Amino acid sequence: MPGGRLTQQERQQIALGLADGHAYAEIARRLDRPTSTITREVMRNGGPTGYRADLAHRATEHRAHRRRQSAPRGPGASALPYGRDPQAMREYEEVFTTVMMASGAPKMMSRVLACLYITDEGSLTAAELVERLQVSPASVSKAITFLESQGLVRRDRDERRRERYAVDNDVMYQSVIASAESTAQLAATARAGVTPLGYGTPAAVRLENMARFLDFVSESITRAADQARDVLHAQAAAPSRPAAGDSE
Repeated sequence: MPGGRLTQQERQQIALGLADGHAYAEIARRLDRPTSTITREVMRNGGPTGYRADLAHRATEHRAHRRRQSAPRGPGASALPYGRDPQAMREYEEVFTTVMMASGAPKMMSRVLACLYITDEGSLTAAELVERLQVSPASVSKAITFLESQGLVRRDRDERRRERYAVDNDVMYQSVIASAESTAQLAATARAGVTPLGYGTPAAVRLENMARFLDFVSESITRAADQARDVLHAQAAAPSRPAAGDSE
């Protein structure tokens, strides 16, 4: 199995495979690469619908150059906790951000949320976000305002009275419940259109069926979130080891 980074020719084969509708596993088999390598490559470079081989190759070279410039040197260089690999962490953060963008979240909001989720504390100050993401305070402020309006982050104050932006178990639970409530509101709005459209008309039937469907989805999400809430508070288990060769 070939090792090292993907070549430009391999990236072109990935793009062709995606265009032909092949699954990641099939593309990986043809290139004799781990499926995880193909998945990470695609998700950090635009996703299955936005992947472009030339752009992906240039982006990878740019990231590698940036890492060389920012890599700490010397015995005084700070190490990440728990023996984490800095490059693996950067790559995972990029994948996490790209997946959230693919779900519809704006880029800066996705970057801030990913940054918060991969911290052990689950919270950072605005200044810490600015330093970690290398963006302006205004960009962080705008992102936090959006995320807070969506119930995806919470504002706290630490012992020094500084505002901290947090993601935790309660935030995740409340975000899912808010999504269910939004779905229920859409169902109610659809049902309200039945009377003015006239019972039994094609448009009224369509809206009534839509309302019934959304009611079922909303109730199912709420019920599942309540039943699974304890999972969010489970103690951390020992991580499973990845299979041999399951890395780029």
